[in-house]
Amino acid sequence: MATFTAALPHHLTAATPGAEGRVVRVLAGPDDEPAVAEGTVVRHLMVPGAAEAAAEVLNDCDVVVVQQEYGICAGHDGEDVLRVLTQLRVPVVVVLHTVLTAPTPGQRQVLDQVVGRAHAVVTTSEDARRRLVDGYTVERPDEVVVIPHGALPVESPAREPSTDRPLILTWGLLRRGKGIEWAISALGALRDLRPRYLVAGPTHPDVLAHEGEDYRRNLRNRAIACGVADLIEFDPAHREVDALAELVGQADVVLLPYDPSEKVTSSVLVEALAAGKPVVATGFPHAVELLADGAGLLLPHRDPAAIAAALRRVLTEPGLAAGMSDRAAGLAPAPSWTAVANRYRDLAESLLAARVVVTT
Repeated sequence: MATFTAALPHHLTAATPGAEGRVVRVLAGPDDEPAVAEGTVVRHLMVPGAAEAAAEVLNDCDVVVVQQEYGICAGHDGEDVLRVLTQLRVPVVVVLHTVLTAPTPGQRQVLDQVVGRAHAVVTTSEDARRRLVDGYTVERPDEVVVIPHGALPVESPAREPSTDRPLILTWGLLRRGKGIEWAISALGALRDLRPRYLVAGPTHPDVLAHEGEDYRRNLRNRAIACGVADLIEFDPAHREVDALAELVGQADVVLLPYDPSEKVTSSVLVEALAAGKPVVATGFPHAVELLADGAGLLLPHRDPAAIAAALRRVLTEPGLAAGMSDRAAGLAPAPSWTAVANRYRDLAESLLAARVVVTT
């Protein structure tokens, strides 16, 4: 979501001459100095209890795009988002970042109401769309569209892994649930290959606000306890698009040992495949959807032995890494962020056109 919410507003306004983007940020508390990110002005901040003010600002826009995730807004199962949606008088596009197969009653109720308030619903994968239409109350299935996640502009030809300290890469905002613990436990079985496991990215802002860098320190201590501190590197730097693309291009294999079994979208997975990188991932839905044809290896969750075995195959089995890269290249090309932004712009324009027809 961090990648998505940084990239989409920037490219959406850049792709639409004369367009102005306004961002309503969700914060745990007031912020006296609102940020300006990616050239998009933050017009208003939504904090718990400020739904009316947020809706007032959003009603001055032509179309509102809402990022729906249970952990973003306050209230039970993020129900405070409904306080804003019920007050909007302009077309609303809801982007669903999680569609659970077995939601709690509260989660189901919130998502049903969010979808019911939307004029269009976007999922980033076919699996998520199927889950939504089959498992939730969707009165207008034709208004649920799939717009894939955008990808970094990385060009990396297929090649065999390096025999001199091959680079295993995991990147993104650091927080629990990324499965880094299990990857650390797997490294000892790969010591003969002298891998370099790079965990790149800053700590998630919410984690940083509540517990500082405790989680990163816990991971470092785990690496020491497992005797693999010399094989792992934590790089907390935030990389802009070009720098991140360069880093991904250097990787021999991308490792996604995620814990959640219901993750329906992963920007890192999309970007890794767009770069032609072999991927080793746990069997979350988006990985199953994209890797089933051989572009990567799928693993059980929380299984260090399986991680080690899969990484060893990619790094040592002749032709496997290059074959996986070829399979990735044979997938439907991941769209650029510009192309994704154009899809959202077209969707917004269709909603505005339909609104004009109705009102006239």
